[in-house]
Amino acid sequence: MKNRFIIATLTAGLFLTGCGSSESEEAHVEHANGDLREETVSPEVLPGFMDEKPENVQNIYLAAVQHRDLLESIPCYCGCGDHAGHKDNYDCFVHENRDDGRITWDDHGTKCGVCLEIAASSINDYQQGKSIKKIRADIDKAYENGYAEPTPTPAL
Repeated sequence: MKNRFIIATLTAGLFLTGCGSSESEEAHVEHANGDLREETVSPEVLPGFMDEKPENVQNIYLAAVQHRDLLESIPCYCGCGDHAGHKDNYDCFVHENRDDGRITWDDHGTKCGVCLEIAASSINDYQQGKSIKKIRADIDKAYENGYAEPTPTPAL
């Protein structure tokens, strides 16, 4: 999984850059901001909107849900705090985790290279032993210029 995830990190930028608009499918619920949301029975089951997405994007989604505590401490710099009401990078992938294990996915991350890059970079750094505080500082520094305002992620 680790080698596969590193490959996904390196190739994420090749497939997607920036944030774009979505195409609505009948099986999904479209949110007011245009993002699709879909519930599945568990974090191991990806939503239908992922069926046609590249494997590296699917891998980032699966890794994101496994690293909730990390990504809830990392801001996103794509502008989703303003236009989608996201609070952190985790929100770019998951709208809600339910107590019974069900999960409501958000397709925002499938359309946004910034979201994917932040998640992939953060998860890779965490797997290499960096602290959440160090990862947060590195992300803040890397995205402080030329990107949108960060999500209102609480300071560490």
